[in-house]
Order: sequence, then structure tokens, then C-alpha cells
Amino acid sequence: MIRLFSRRRRTVTPEESSLWRTVMRDVEPLPGRKSAAAPPAPSPPPVTAEPASGVPNGVPSGASGPPPAQRPAARAPLPPLEPGGMAAALDRRTDERLRRGQMDIQGRIDLHGMVQSEAHAALNAFIHRSWREQRRCVLVITGKGTYKEGGGVLHRMVPRWLNEAPLRSMVLAMHRAQSMHGGDGALYVLLKRRRDGVERGR
Repeated sequence: MIRLFSRRRRTVTPEESSLWRTVMRDVEPLPGRKSAAAPPAPSPPPVTAEPASGVPNGVPSGASGPPPAQRPAARAPLPPLEPGGMAAALDRRTDERLRRGQMDIQGRIDLHGMVQSEAHAALNAFIHRSWREQRRCVLVITGKGTYKEGGGVLHRMVPRWLNEAPLRSMVLAMHRAQSMHGGDGALYVLLKRRRDGVERGR
């Protein structure tokens, strides 16, 4: 059986085409025949300009892409509140009345005896509820905890929790209570006003 093999035509290189033209330059064709044409030179491959580093292909180096998404500016943190310190947004007369225990106490919570996790959750719920109900002054009882240096855990932690999100945005001021309301074992907490779902500074 005879097998036929097809032989693929080889592409002429530029060097071979140039050499052919040089050889055939001085050759004169026979009468009645045309001169042998040089084999066509292969087309050079398309030249693609390499993009600059970090610039996608096809984008001019001077062009810039879409501007990055702008993040909303972060709100400045509220200044910390310290029991016994006057809040910047509070007038002196209101601060003095709060310090002396002369404001009507419209709600109270006793955290004394709770473990830290229970007290934290209870304080969050109480402050949220009081703020939604537009209570102005509330009393938070922590206990003194004098058996430990610096007071008990809740005595130290409750002022810190009131300074942290989300409670800090609802609290305007706080002071240690007068002895008739628990003294160092309790806090007067003055809440910001809330009108039509929008909190007010005073």
C-alpha cells in the first residue's frame, strides 16, 4: 500500500529573499520568458509597543483611570467624659445641678452584684431604653468595691463603657452621686435630648 505524505510548504525567510534578489540581479531572461520573480518576503510580525510598568496596554501613559471611590470622612471621636469633669457641651448651671444631685432622677439601674458581662449588657439596654424614652437624668449604681485597690470592677468599668460606642453618643455628662443616692458607688448620667429621632446636644 502506498502512503502519500503531504509536505507543508516552508516559509521563505527575509535573509533567503534578500539573497535571491542579489543572485538574480545580473541574470538576463531567455528570449520570450520573464525573469523569475523573487519569492515574496514574509510579512514582519506586528509590533506592539510595550506598556509602561503598571499601565494597562492601550491606555496612554498620561491618561488616568476612574478616580478611586471616596470614603466618607470618619466622624471625630467624642471627647472622653470623666466623673467630676464638666462636659464641653454642657452649661455650667446644668452641670452644677447634676453634680449636686438636684436634677430629677427619671430612671435607675442597680448593677451591683452582677458579673461583668451581665452588667455590660444590662447597662447598654438601660441607656438605650432611657434615651429612646427621652429621659434626661438617670442613676447607675455600680457599688463601691472598696475591698480592692481603685474600687471594684464595675466601679472602674462603668465609666469606661459610658465612654465607648454606642453609649458615648447618647451620654452628655456624668458625675459621682451624692451620698443620698449612693455616693462613690453610683453615677448620675445625663443623657442627650432626642427629638423626632434626631439626637440633640442638650
